[in-house]
Amino acid sequence: MKITMTSVLVDDQANALEFYVGVLGFVKKMDMELPGGAGRWLTVVSPEAPDGVQLLLEPDGHPASKTFKKAIFADGIPATSFEVDDVQKEYERLTERGVAFRSKPTKAGPTTVAVFEDTCGNLIQIHQVAAGS
Repeated sequence: MKITMTSVLVDDQANALEFYVGVLGFVKKMDMELPGGAGRWLTVVSPEAPDGVQLLLEPDGHPASKTFKKAIFADGIPATSFEVDDVQKEYERLTERGVAFRSKPTKAGPTTVAVFEDTCGNLIQIHQVAAGS
């Protein structure tokens, strides 16, 4: 068994696509209309791994998903985390692109983390694992 796809719940898929591709730098992989006008099957991938794990920008239309998103956002819990080579550099790059960070790069054991808002109702964490960990 292996992980090939994971998802993040978004309140607006068009806005999510603009943010995840236009701001963060991911690449659109799949984009298909869902039956019955329920949104799109919309995935992005890292340009460093175009055949790697896909991130589904999943509509948060179900009432339970909205409740869940609001609760973890209010509690400051990231919906997911992306590994980067250098958190400080990525923090600076994304800050220049207008990304709103909730926390600056902070040591957390063998990792360094920073958390930002994705403009789609989520907190997203970036993390860097210390060499040798």
